Amino acid sequence: MTAPTSALDMPPHGDSAPGTLNRRILSVVFFNFIAYLAVGLPIAVVPGFVHGDLGYSAVVAGLAVSIQYLATLMSRPWAGTLCDTQGPKRSVLTGLALCTGSGVLTLVAALFAGTDWLGLGWLLAARLMLGAGESLVTTGTIAWGIGSAGARHTAKVISWNGITTYGALALGAPVGVVLARHGGLASIGVVTMVMACVALLLARRKAPVPILKGERLPFRRVFRAVMPFGLCLALGSVGFGVITAFITLYYGSHGWDHAALALTALGTCFVLARLVMADSIGRFGGYPVALVSFAVEAAGLAILWLAQAPWQALVGAGVVGFGFALVFPALGMEAVKRVPLTNRGSALGAYALFLDVALGLTGPLAGLVAKQAGYASVFLCAAVAALLALGFSQWLAARYRQQLVPAG
Repeated sequence: MTAPTSALDMPPHGDSAPGTLNRRILSVVFFNFIAYLAVGLPIAVVPGFVHGDLGYSAVVAGLAVSIQYLATLMSRPWAGTLCDTQGPKRSVLTGLALCTGSGVLTLVAALFAGTDWLGLGWLLAARLMLGAGESLVTTGTIAWGIGSAGARHTAKVISWNGITTYGALALGAPVGVVLARHGGLASIGVVTMVMACVALLLARRKAPVPILKGERLPFRRVFRAVMPFGLCLALGSVGFGVITAFITLYYGSHGWDHAALALTALGTCFVLARLVMADSIGRFGGYPVALVSFAVEAAGLAILWLAQAPWQALVGAGVVGFGFALVFPALGMEAVKRVPLTNRGSALGAYALFLDVALGLTGPLAGLVAKQAGYASVFLCAAVAALLALGFSQWLAARYRQQLVPAG
């Protein structure tokens, strides 16, 4: 079901100048920045704490990191339903409260580091709480931003939300390492608790957007409506996932140094594309931007596959970051058109599920490919996935364009 065009085109506060509009969006997605800063702070510290301080295996250390993403995945439907029925502000407040609680439990885990099983138990509870908080905040800030800026600015809101996500992760990881070096995991717990609590107090003071009244579809129907777009997103996410998971091993297999520069290029070009090209979705439409994005991403992955020198791999990673940057907002804008505005939060939650699943499955599946055919082959497979996403998106564009043609 497609939302009425008038509803999509009418901002709740009237037309705004670009500067005013951006400030309105940033005042909401700031809370997403705080949530992902809470995610980024412990991400490089948790494995060492579990393996070194608690004495568990590398497998358990990996579980302590990945269990957060399981909580994120499982809480997506809750986040969407909460946004639709109680408002996105309630989703953000609940998520920030969970992030605050995660900081408390992280501090407790550090205090019980001498009792390994208690320390691990509290830490896993903190990771689960953080994953659910992340899901509620990011879905809530997108829905809150769209409700504040107007549905016509959906792509811009999603783009800014993504910038705060990856910016916070890029900042949080090194800051977390510094904090742990001087105060251990306990310092990360305290900082997380304080900043999430302050953000919670600020969010409480911010005006909510009206809860839309009208037809609400069951989540399963919303899921079916956005599934084609989510599948395209999942295929396009493979390239991003294999670079983050395997670029270090790929560099090592060639005897190259400075693999971290490739990750820097990936993230920098991603954010740059979001900043420079965000308005292109509103000007040209979601489908054309998605098609170009998948083509650029596939080209970058092909460069990585064929790279014979580290600078070529660096260029390939940057091209992938630039290409993948607009995939989520471009297809996301088209996805939310397929449901009533009253189900916007559920649509965003269902759509994001595909990104979670894709990034979760990419690592182990690509690992099997690398074991059989070498690390370069994973980039070839990812390039094929991006081309499949391009073809599927072209089919979707033709399908929905045909629905707009009046009967003869």
